[in-house]
Amino acid sequence: MTTNYLKIGYARELTGSDRRLFRALEMLPGFLSWGTLIGLVIASWKAPIWAAVFIIIFDVYWLMKTVYLSLHLRSSFSHMQEHMRMDWGRRLETVKSDHLWQLVLLPYYHESHDVVRAAVEAIRVAEWPNERLIIVLAREERVGAGAKEIADKIVAEYGNVFAHLIVTEHPEDIVGELKGKGSNIAYAARYVKEHLLDAEGIAYTDVIVSAFDIDTVPYPEYFRCLAWHFLTAEKPHRSSYQPIPLYNNNIWHAPAISRVVALSGTFWQMMQQVRPERLSTFSSHSMSFQGLVDVGYWQTNMVSEDSRIFWNSLLTFNGDYRVIPLFYPVSMDANLAPTLWETAKNVYKQQRRWTWGVENVPYLLFGFIKNKNVSARTKFHFAAMQLEGFWSLATNPLLIFALGWLPLMLGSVAFNATLLAFNLPRITRLLMTLAMAGLVGSAALTVTLLPPKPLGMRNHKWAFMILQWFLVPVTIIVFGAIPGLESQTRLMFGKYMGFWVTPKHRSTMQNVE
Repeated sequence: MTTNYLKIGYARELTGSDRRLFRALEMLPGFLSWGTLIGLVIASWKAPIWAAVFIIIFDVYWLMKTVYLSLHLRSSFSHMQEHMRMDWGRRLETVKSDHLWQLVLLPYYHESHDVVRAAVEAIRVAEWPNERLIIVLAREERVGAGAKEIADKIVAEYGNVFAHLIVTEHPEDIVGELKGKGSNIAYAARYVKEHLLDAEGIAYTDVIVSAFDIDTVPYPEYFRCLAWHFLTAEKPHRSSYQPIPLYNNNIWHAPAISRVVALSGTFWQMMQQVRPERLSTFSSHSMSFQGLVDVGYWQTNMVSEDSRIFWNSLLTFNGDYRVIPLFYPVSMDANLAPTLWETAKNVYKQQRRWTWGVENVPYLLFGFIKNKNVSARTKFHFAAMQLEGFWSLATNPLLIFALGWLPLMLGSVAFNATLLAFNLPRITRLLMTLAMAGLVGSAALTVTLLPPKPLGMRNHKWAFMILQWFLVPVTIIVFGAIPGLESQTRLMFGKYMGFWVTPKHRSTMQNVE
């Protein structure tokens, strides 16, 4: 049964001891990350030998972790290739599927008509009967006439193509809501339930709802693949379904920093796909409409609605919820703006919004404390996974690429005269070189994931697609650790973030390397 703790956004919504507990949990991720970094600085000054030993051990650990994750990446890539070759239509013939509806929510803000139309057109040509497709254009009232004009154009062109093409207008300034995607799609889903499913007697259990970012372009067999996994799942209404995001819509026009960050995100998601015990929903995802109703829709008072819906479900169903990986892609936009500097700023802001997913940590831990029906094993697994994940995000790149020299800089003259001090930079350099060798494999995968090169683009662009991976030591710090630390610091001090909408551009800037 849904209780108050399931829909908490931040500590400010609570009172008394619950508020103090939630605030302490909000401070925990930042405390762990800053404690590690400050502790290493102090240790390098006061106990440089121990700091040097720690750095070497940590580098060995990171090398082993890199090898481990690289194996998972290749396994996931192999699965994706296999799934893209499958005839999902033939597989669906082995199960009853003609009762199944696909509901696609397309929330949009200031995006152009071309971006919205591309998403709708990709759904139209996908391999799924249009007479069993429900498309919802979820616009924001606060955008005004521009958003309405786009919806009117889409309805004029596609109004008779799908079984239902619905336009919703999310009202501005609903009390208790945070302006963002979560509140928009929650409103849209409730509207569909009341005005379509209930009105026409369509069973919630027969509807799969996909919450897409507006730049999402599903690959042709996506809905068939999704339907097959849904119909063959052990608990279809206690599961979410996660595709692999490929940022291919505009990848050839994006600058190198944007490509590296986008493809790194793809690689990370691919590695998570083969570790379903660690998988949560991200960005565009799907689930049963019955499950969505049972959990109370997407949460409307926080930013990270895409991952929060999984944690909502996990707590609502007492740990009996999972994410089923779809080794099948959807295509999305890499960050692109009219200038390289604007692109870099947008990349940072997007990464900061994504790393603001740390807001789920206090929510999850607080929920585990309140919910006595979740097993201790499940609580420990997810709590440790989330804490380690956000700690690693904010600290590991700095420990690897930036802080290995601290014992030499801060240590005493006596320490710098030791054999350990002499060999520390050589050992760390060797370990990092071995780890960075994995970039060669990443570069090879990049080539196979790319869409065809646009006509008129010079052939040397292929070389930049390989060489771009030497930017990783920079991007992993500037667009990984730093926004991660900023998010955790903001949460630690109660400086809560709002929802930042990533501007969508396709080919508005010159090719900049």
